Amino acid sequence: MRRLAIPLALMLVSTGLVSTAHADTSVKRTSQCQGDWLPGTPTADEVMRGELPLVEQPPVKIGKKINWSMSPYHNRSWEFVFQSLRWMGTLVVAYENSGEERYLDRAVEITKDWAQSNRRGARGTPSYAWKDHPVSLRSQALVCLSMHVKDAWLKQTLAEHGKLLTDSRLYKKGHNHGIDQDIALMGIACRYGRKDWLSLAVKRLTGTVKLDVDSQGALMEQAPRYAVYVHSRLMVAMTNMKDCGRKVPGDITRRADALKTFVAHSTQPNGFMVPIGDGSAEVEPKIETGTPKEKVKVYKAGYVYGRTDWGKPESAFYSIRFGPGLKFHGHEDHLSVTYYAQGRDILVDGGFNSYEKSSYRYWTLSPEAHNVPSVVGGRFRPRTASKLIKSSYGKDRQAFRLTDKAYGTSRTRSVLVNHGQDVMAVLDTASGGKKVKNLWRFAPSLKVISNGGGRVVLGDGKYRVTMVQLAGCKPVGGQQVQRGGKLGWVSPTYLSKVPTNVVVSPAAKSLLTVIVPDTDSPKVSCSGGKVKVQGLTFPANLL
Repeated sequence: MRRLAIPLALMLVSTGLVSTAHADTSVKRTSQCQGDWLPGTPTADEVMRGELPLVEQPPVKIGKKINWSMSPYHNRSWEFVFQSLRWMGTLVVAYENSGEERYLDRAVEITKDWAQSNRRGARGTPSYAWKDHPVSLRSQALVCLSMHVKDAWLKQTLAEHGKLLTDSRLYKKGHNHGIDQDIALMGIACRYGRKDWLSLAVKRLTGTVKLDVDSQGALMEQAPRYAVYVHSRLMVAMTNMKDCGRKVPGDITRRADALKTFVAHSTQPNGFMVPIGDGSAEVEPKIETGTPKEKVKVYKAGYVYGRTDWGKPESAFYSIRFGPGLKFHGHEDHLSVTYYAQGRDILVDGGFNSYEKSSYRYWTLSPEAHNVPSVVGGRFRPRTASKLIKSSYGKDRQAFRLTDKAYGTSRTRSVLVNHGQDVMAVLDTASGGKKVKNLWRFAPSLKVISNGGGRVVLGDGKYRVTMVQLAGCKPVGGQQVQRGGKLGWVSPTYLSKVPTNVVVSPAAKSLLTVIVPDTDSPKVSCSGGKVKVQGLTFPANLL
């Protein structure tokens, strides 16, 4: 027998998944609702049950009558996602996909209650409800709802959001928040035929993209993982422009394309982005970047990236930070390095914990949370810029020299990385005869095996890594190791705080640090201006 095709909506009704009293087979799916703007959680059914699992926190029971001032975790990210109402948007999408009116009914109920309970400037309205980011993200959910609900109160709410989004005093120029504001304004403008708002959004977006993504494609917010977010939002913005009959400016297209290459260079061989600035070590970019031609890339925005190969997890990888002073999502990490070799993390960054105003959050921003040199007796000067002043690199060896005056006097760091036979060497000095110290944060899995005579050996099972320190070509001892305590921490994932080993060097007028993976007894010697490591030879000043 020939099997008859059965419409999806009818199948749902026949199986009891959709109530026949509420299923509407004529519901139109709209571009305003169908897209990647929705968060991964919660699901529509979780929202229907009154359960919100937001920003990786346990679900919160919100009940039928919602308390819009709630802040169960006293977490700023939870608060703004809650106020964004994107979770409400999942109900409208579920309505479009299934035809079940109960989803739309609850979406209307939630949104109308929000609008009545959170009038801008009114007593009892949480101040963060009308901050720039919740407003911009909420707008897309409201526009989606407006495709099926024509009530005056909703149109009025959207008009208020649109007017607020046009206010230049609230606009976050050169920042991902500004991009979201422009996307929101475009959505409202296109929905209600406001050509003036659409023109403003396109003009502002072009200017913001040129500030936020430089001509090389580097994100200027000082946290590479945000490049993935910015790229995804630019894709949305360009699609919306085309849908609204506007031509996409070439500056936006070119920089969005270049941004993909920046993401590729910022990604370690294990597939996760290097956690620089406000970036966790669990960020796995889900965009197709292609394979860049270069294996070593210097970005004038303040990044040096190098690797031995593409597409091989066992490849070596390193990063070095310099450039403009701290802003947006950056940390005080200038001159810091990370090192990945033989399929594993060796030297790691302190990481990103959260945006909460806590002492630990501020510590993760500080130099002490990074692999940096400090000048003994000097006072750290926040937001100091640094420069890359010399570089030399070939296929199997690269070297760089960086400097700044973050401690009032010049501190200079030279970094050499050898591939094939993996070795990293770092030379730290300061002007005026000042002494320097440095910090080395090793991956949490590496435990101290021995410490003495200027050598620290760490291991994980049978794997070993050795750090050797020399001052004036002579071994210098006195390294201290902290695991926990004041310095020995890392935050590889959101809200995590994991103890790890941090080696604190002694003070010296010059410190040469040599990191040798995969051995607990490397042969290291220094004389006549040359350093030998396991048969390799390089200048004692590294360049």
